[in-house]
Amino acid sequence: MQTWVDEWCLKGTHALMPANQRKNSQNADGALLDAVNRHLLAELLADARLSLAELGRRVGLSAPAVAERLHRLQETGVVRGYQADVDPRALGYPLGVVLRIRPEARHLRIVADCARGSPEVVECHRITGEDCYLMKLYVRDVEHLEELIDRFTRYGQTTTSIIQSSPIRGRSLPVDLPARAPS
Repeated sequence: MQTWVDEWCLKGTHALMPANQRKNSQNADGALLDAVNRHLLAELLADARLSLAELGRRVGLSAPAVAERLHRLQETGVVRGYQADVDPRALGYPLGVVLRIRPEARHLRIVADCARGSPEVVECHRITGEDCYLMKLYVRDVEHLEELIDRFTRYGQTTTSIIQSSPIRGRSLPVDLPARAPS
C-alpha cells in the first residue's frame, strides 16, 4: 500500500550524491539527521497531522522535498510510524497495570507470545534484573486483571502494580539530545 509520502518521493537522489558533498551527519544506524531533518522531526513530534505544505513552510522546504526526507526517515527506521493516542478509559479500560514476570528459562518465548496475543498488553519489554519481562496493560476491573495474571502465572512468578498516575506519559526523546556525551 502506497503512502502519501511515497507519492511525492524522489527516490534515490541522496545515493547519487558523492559522500564528500553530503552535509548530513549519520547516527549509529546510518539515519540522516542533519539540522533540517531534526527540525522536521521536532515539528512532527509537536503535531504529526501537519500537511506536507505546512511542514515545508516551517522547515523552509518545498512539499516534495519534505516528502522525500520523510520517506528517507521512514525507510531508515528513524520515523517508525504515526498513530493516534487513544485514552484507554474511553474504551472501557480504566485500570492501568504494570506486570513483571520471572518465567522459567524454557518459557521465555511463550511469555512473549502470550503478551503478543493479549490485546490488553500495550507494551512488553525484555529486561535485566530479577524479572525477565515488564509489561504495561489496561484492564476493565480487578476481575479482568486477575484473568490476565492467571494467564501469565502458569509460566512464572508475576508481580503487578496498579498505575496511580503518570507524571510522564510515553514520549519521544528530544531531537536535539546529543547522541554521545562530550569527551
